[in-house]
Amino acid sequence: MENNLKHINLKSLSEDDRPREKLMQMGRQHLSDAELLAIILGSGNTDETAIQLAQRILHESKNDINTLAKLSLNELQKFKGVGPAKAINIAAAFELGRRRKDTDVVEQPKITSSRDVFNLLNPKLADLPHEEFWMVLMNRANKVIKIESISKGGISGTVVDVRLVSKSAIENNTSSVILAHNHPSGNLKPSQEDISITKKIKEALKFFDITLFDHLIIGDQNYYSFTDEGAL
Repeated sequence: MENNLKHINLKSLSEDDRPREKLMQMGRQHLSDAELLAIILGSGNTDETAIQLAQRILHESKNDINTLAKLSLNELQKFKGVGPAKAINIAAAFELGRRRKDTDVVEQPKITSSRDVFNLLNPKLADLPHEEFWMVLMNRANKVIKIESISKGGISGTVVDVRLVSKSAIENNTSSVILAHNHPSGNLKPSQEDISITKKIKEALKFFDITLFDHLIIGDQNYYSFTDEGAL
């Protein structure tokens, strides 16, 4: 009876105490070292939850991640509840961390003008026989977070879902967005549909305090910028 009282299943904990749910709701940066380790472990033992086991492993490693990372598979398996599979999971997680640290960080391109956007997207849109709609997501420093294809269409147009644009911008913690699409005909003059969708997306993003920085129409190695032309 005493053993049963001591053991607590993760499912019986409140939502705030479940590391997986906490990560999904608040983000990985809000989890403690023990909570992150508990997710890697997946489960505890007959006397401890995954979190309690993780706390004990960290405690015996002097709460030093570097010390824990140096433990061999055999040393990890000395902890009750850690078998070969869990030990391998921990070792693999640390190895990924090491490889990321050793990888050169690629500098994010910074957008300072419409020409920068053209140079970034023209290789993707030049000479296409059909229209494609793309978006560039940026942070507060106007550095590119992500470049994303939104839709592909026919020779004369493509359908753009304002909700998908807004959803992607929000999920990527975007501060500003640049839209771009090509005109296979080479005619850079914006159509009424181009003007309308630009206005709709601008208003939708504004609701979330996200700025529509520009909208480029690309064709024949040249481009039209809504911002440069004062049309935004």
